[in-house]
Amino acid sequence: MILRPIILYEDAAARALEPFALLRPLTEMRAGAVLVRERWEPLAHGEVAGRVGAPHLDSFDETGTPPTVSGLIPAGTIIANARFLPALGAPLDDATAWTADGRVLAVRLAESLDPQRLADGTLALESLVRPGTTPAVMRGWWIDYAWDFIRHLTSMLAADISAMGPTLATRELRHLDGVQVVGAHPVYIEDGAVVEPFVLLDAQQGPLLVRHGAHVQAFARLCGPSYVGVDSVVHAGRVAACSIGEQCRVHGEASVSLFVGQANKAHDGFVGHSVIGRWANLGAGTTTSNLKNSYGPVQAWTPHGVRDTGMQFLGALIGDHAKLAIGTLLRTGSVVGAGASVFESSLRTSVVPPFAWGGDTVETFDVEKFLEVAERVLGRRGQPMSDGLRRAFRLAHQLRWDP
Repeated sequence: MILRPIILYEDAAARALEPFALLRPLTEMRAGAVLVRERWEPLAHGEVAGRVGAPHLDSFDETGTPPTVSGLIPAGTIIANARFLPALGAPLDDATAWTADGRVLAVRLAESLDPQRLADGTLALESLVRPGTTPAVMRGWWIDYAWDFIRHLTSMLAADISAMGPTLATRELRHLDGVQVVGAHPVYIEDGAVVEPFVLLDAQQGPLLVRHGAHVQAFARLCGPSYVGVDSVVHAGRVAACSIGEQCRVHGEASVSLFVGQANKAHDGFVGHSVIGRWANLGAGTTTSNLKNSYGPVQAWTPHGVRDTGMQFLGALIGDHAKLAIGTLLRTGSVVGAGASVFESSLRTSVVPPFAWGGDTVETFDVEKFLEVAERVLGRRGQPMSDGLRRAFRLAHQLRWDP
């Protein structure tokens, strides 16, 4: 077995993927059915050796997060752009450089590298490719803007579920009493998952995967391609083309949306073409608009200005630990910053800054009060608030942006 130490590099573009980048390394974002680092771990024979990203997140230490690189990176190490999402099962050929769509995604170092050269995110991997190299081509997707998590979601889910499903211990569908299955795509119900009677598993548009510990309750319609993560609950309602991370609660209508993990949408309301950050909570009746009245392309805010997404459908991008009050109505292409607490139901703005307290008119959520709430929220899922997370969140609070 050839050892392939891999370090994931979050470049300047990765550090601008707001509203997520302020509180979360890109390696720990969900993309399709799995986390970004989980796409690279099989290529590294089980573990990514480290990461280089925004310095204020160096102490970020959720379980499984690769350590921040310190000291010289030895020759032979593969530096991979964290914004590239390799297809599960895609081989990593014994090459010295790899490309996708004509862009260099990874390089095997010919000599040791000082990680300080990567510190500000401006180093292009192309500069590390040796002259005369013929790069190998790799299958996958690029994330250039935060909305690309939605742009690629359905294709990624279809590919991910097809790769993951056959590797898991699953139940035969005929043993699911009172459950109706329609469509020809595969349906994988992992051992330890619960699917109640009067659930419709709709595999007409893509495959389905329900992981162990997950619970799909009666009167839910789960439409493919969709993924329900470990220990998550899908209550009554229609969930179509969604990726639901671990320990989430989803109720009502959700369409083409990604729940990073431990998020709550436990009541009625429509969420469409949206990304919901980890530990976010959507109050009852929270609704996103995902289509303009003109049916034209949606524009969205970025740290570098408003951009035309080129997408007809885009709902909301909601950062980690954001809280939305009962009945909140979000405009098409809204951005809600990490740690924001929104309690104005009908916002006149489409951008809410991180750690905001309010809505159209905001104050700043005191960082110590934010940490107190965050610790309480994590405790509800049996998760501790580490000193490393506290340090990272305090630094993030100092770096909060204002649109």
